Amino acid sequence: MLGVKRSLTARPNGRSADFIAPSTANGCAMACAYCYVPRRKGYSNPVTVFANIDRITGYLRRHVGRQGVKGEPNQCDPSAWVYDIGENSDCSLDARLSDNVRDLVTLFRDLPTAKATFATKHVNRDLLDWDPRGRTRVRFSLMPARDAKLLDVRTSPIAQRLAAIDDFVAAGYEVHVNFSPVVVRDGWLDDWAELLDQLDDAIGPAAKAQLAAEVIFLTHNDRLHEVNLGWHPKAEQVLWRPELQQPKRSQTGGWNVRYRTGGKGAYVAALTDLIAAKAPYCRVRYAF
Repeated sequence: MLGVKRSLTARPNGRSADFIAPSTANGCAMACAYCYVPRRKGYSNPVTVFANIDRITGYLRRHVGRQGVKGEPNQCDPSAWVYDIGENSDCSLDARLSDNVRDLVTLFRDLPTAKATFATKHVNRDLLDWDPRGRTRVRFSLMPARDAKLLDVRTSPIAQRLAAIDDFVAAGYEVHVNFSPVVVRDGWLDDWAELLDQLDDAIGPAAKAQLAAEVIFLTHNDRLHEVNLGWHPKAEQVLWRPELQQPKRSQTGGWNVRYRTGGKGAYVAALTDLIAAKAPYCRVRYAF
């Protein structure tokens, strides 16, 4: 589908990025069982590509200019203003549909005070030819293969994502990883230990020298739970765990569920300790 992005704003963020850039697409051809994106489109999830990319890139260039030089480091980046360009879609997949993502990578390549960033579960090797010159950070989302096989529907296999990291670093991207979502189930920590060993084996010194991670534990939703019961009930056996989770009213009027306070703190500590032991070169930017 084609559309026009009418409202252009760069929202403050502070976690994955300093700002969330205006979307250049909305929706996703993948179908991860836990994803919030389809909830915003009524659970049908067509990809809408916004055609006014020149207006979006012009807005971003002006917004970056107004920020000036970053005055002090933060967990997003020590010196650059970081803009997430893929909040409502997967940019690696979007790049198969239009040139919008390439236009954004080209834009940030020439902005010395800013970086683009996006998370992805899709390996698109066409991006290797774009010469980002270190101004785009790709965050490959990772989880144990056992979880991915059940939950990451229509995405690139975990082994392919791991195998792509060195190539993207060599092509001039900054590459981080998202350990996301972390799903608590029987044997979960053992499977994460195995994944960290696989990561260590898959990447070389250049990737390790610049690697950092975000650790994000599962947030689920009552309305998505009901949808999944109809099309993917096996996923709900690990996603919907009332004995481990607590509800919180969402902005859209439904209920989100997260792991219970207290218990979640122990889970976060266990995984971050494991990362420190297995992959001490991997700085954890934040964990929640």
